[in-house]
Amino acid sequence: MIPLDVTAPVAIVDFEPAYAQQFRELNEEWIRQYFVMEEADYKTLGDPQNYIINKGGCILMANYNGETVGTCALIKEENGVFELAKMAVSPKVQGLKIGKRLGEAAIAKAREAGASMVYLVSNRRLTTALNLYQRLGFVEVPMPPSIYQRADIKMELPLV
Repeated sequence: MIPLDVTAPVAIVDFEPAYAQQFRELNEEWIRQYFVMEEADYKTLGDPQNYIINKGGCILMANYNGETVGTCALIKEENGVFELAKMAVSPKVQGLKIGKRLGEAAIAKAREAGASMVYLVSNRRLTTALNLYQRLGFVEVPMPPSIYQRADIKMELPLV
């Protein structure tokens, strides 16, 4: 267990191939805790370079006390739209606002890329995550069909 030191710095860094295992493990941990892994999860988590980075998206990693403890992805869609996806923070460091830092950094990256909109899909059971998204400025919109069976809420953040 990582000793929680609220004064220790959290570094938000860009994904590199060396982070692929942590990206997968952090996301599998929360998905398996609440749901089941789906085909889209296996594809994205198994090859983030091709499914996210090479398509114009980005992945951010959070490092704390020498350990990778969080991650968040921006998946590029069309027309200046990005999906905020695969946000995960290790349970052992939750409460340190690492998810907030990752979300803010991802939104800043989307702005830098000229995005007009960031959206996400989630599940209403994830109340802590939904509260974070609301604090980041996301608002609920009608839910279209999703590639994820577990998704039952869509939220958007206009950047214009």
